[in-house]
Amino acid sequence: MTEKVFEPVKRAGILFSEIFHYILLFVAGIVILWATIDEVGVILSHSSPTLKDILMLFIFLELGAMIGIYFKTNRLSVRFLVYVAITAITRVLVIDIKSMDKWMIITMTSAIVMLTLSVFLLRACEGWFGHDKDEQD
Repeated sequence: MTEKVFEPVKRAGILFSEIFHYILLFVAGIVILWATIDEVGVILSHSSPTLKDILMLFIFLELGAMIGIYFKTNRLSVRFLVYVAITAITRVLVIDIKSMDKWMIITMTSAIVMLTLSVFLLRACEGWFGHDKDEQD
């Protein structure tokens, strides 16, 4: 009896949750596009693009790809977040390496190595265990 009473409320809650989810994804996509256009404007105002600028564009590319893949598969891969983190740390290293002491450089490169190993581990786990049927729907 209780399930029949609350079933419409449950369906409405799921519907509102999905609507909210998609609205936030659209907002995130618009913000990423806006930031990318702004960064391209900054690059064009310089005489030539730097490696820092190119790496920033790769960060925006990965974030946009992550949202696009979510819309296609209804899944959000943690690997893309790790790719963004690797690129962001690499960007910091490229920009500030002259002002960093050796321990900061070792820490940053160690973080990149650990994140890279985590990507390999995530890929291996996907191969070994596959995906849950709930995640694929």
